[in-house]
Amino acid sequence: MTTPENAAPAPAPAPAPAAADGIVPDTKDWTWVLEQPCPDCGLDSGAVAREAVPGMIRTNADAWVALLGGDEEALRRRPRPETWSDLEYACHVRDVFRLFHFRLNLMLDQEGPLFPNWDQDETAVAERYGEQRPAVVAVELAEAARILADAFARVEGGQWLRTGERSDGARFTVESFSRYLVHDPVHHLFDVTGVRV
Repeated sequence: MTTPENAAPAPAPAPAPAAADGIVPDTKDWTWVLEQPCPDCGLDSGAVAREAVPGMIRTNADAWVALLGGDEEALRRRPRPETWSDLEYACHVRDVFRLFHFRLNLMLDQEGPLFPNWDQDETAVAERYGEQRPAVVAVELAEAARILADAFARVEGGQWLRTGERSDGARFTVESFSRYLVHDPVHHLFDVTGVRV
C-alpha cells in the first residue's frame, strides 16, 4: 500500500459540497486502516487473518439483517440531514458486498486489473436508498454477503497474491483486499449502533 507503515491517517481534505440529498460525500482514502487500528470502530484490519474474513462477513451480515427487522420509520430516519439513515447505510453495505465480489473476480480472472470507478454517494441518490424496503434490503444484503464470503472462502495458495488497482493508485493483493473490505461493513455497523468491535 502507499501508506507508510505506522503512519498516521492523512488529514481529511476540506469537506466536499453536499449532494442533492444533503449528504457530504466521503472523499477520504481509507487504505490506512490496513496499517493501524481504526480509532472509531476499533477494528485492526491489518491483524485480521485472511481465513477469518468469510466468517466476519457472515457475522456482520447477520447483524445488519437483525437491524433491518426493526421499526421501518426509525430505519428511514436520518440522525442528521447530512448523515445516512440506518436503511441507507444497509443499502450501501449490500452494494459494497456486491462491488467487492465483482472486484475479487476481476483480480482472480485478470492480471492486475484496474477497477472501474464507483461513486457510493451518487449510487445512493440514483438508487434511492432511503426509499427502499428494509425487508427486501435484508434479503439482498444477506445474499450478497453469502456470495462474497463463499468467494473468499474458495481463494487458495497463490491466488492471495494476485493484484488489482484503483484509479487513485491504491494497489491491493487479494489478501490485503480482503482485510480492507472487512473494515467497511464493520465500521458502518459502528456508525449505526455505536458498538465497537
